[in-house]
Amino acid sequence: MDLDLSGKRILVGGSTAGIGKAIAHAFAKEGVNVTLIARDQSKLESTKNELHNDNQDHHILVADFCHPESLRDIVIDYCAKNTVDILINNTGGPSPGAAHEALGKDYMTAFQQHLICNQYLAQAVIPKMKDQNEGRIINIISTSVRQPIPNLGISNTIRGAVASWSKTLSKELGPFGITVNNILPGATMTGRLKGLIQNKSKASGKSMDEVSDEMQAQIPARRFAEPEEVADAVLFLASKKAAYISGVNLPVDGGRLDCI
Repeated sequence: MDLDLSGKRILVGGSTAGIGKAIAHAFAKEGVNVTLIARDQSKLESTKNELHNDNQDHHILVADFCHPESLRDIVIDYCAKNTVDILINNTGGPSPGAAHEALGKDYMTAFQQHLICNQYLAQAVIPKMKDQNEGRIINIISTSVRQPIPNLGISNTIRGAVASWSKTLSKELGPFGITVNNILPGATMTGRLKGLIQNKSKASGKSMDEVSDEMQAQIPARRFAEPEEVADAVLFLASKKAAYISGVNLPVDGGRLDCI
């Protein structure tokens, strides 16, 4: 399938590891100019050098999602000089724990890192998307948007807020040819999943292999996703083939969700 993405520019958050990095690689292979954004310059440079490059113009932006105002300034300056056709909002999830035990400041930190940073990134790219009457904003969230995940209280709460924000944007930006959609990854083989397995292992006294096997047994596909499989779904939503799809939450979870 020709996705007709060659020559476009994508801005990918959290792009030095996991799903974000897989997305960057997938789009580079489609001839897209990739702009990586994360806080570690050495990892950004390393990832940039790994990307497929057939006379493409890949960039890096060093910015920390823990400092939303600084992130906003960096991205606004970048977008004044470059047109971003596709925005991927993606950053690491909040720490695990029960919702009722979390501190207020932990909720505020997660809200800033996810919703506020997403807002600033969107505000930076939307003007030129409007000018060209086309654009894609894709948010990497979680299946907790549909079905809360035990012991991820802050994440469940903040991810839900991001999903509502995204749906609102899709209504506002539809008349300008801009689609806004959410990818809801299930358990995906990333550093975050390995950390969650380790935490469950310590809490239960079971080995990491036992915890991993139990988690995979709850997934109809009987395995974890690979980051590249999530990236494939993002590729489709970013393409012209998905021009009439907007405001949706697309699970990529091997069928694990119980809800429709």
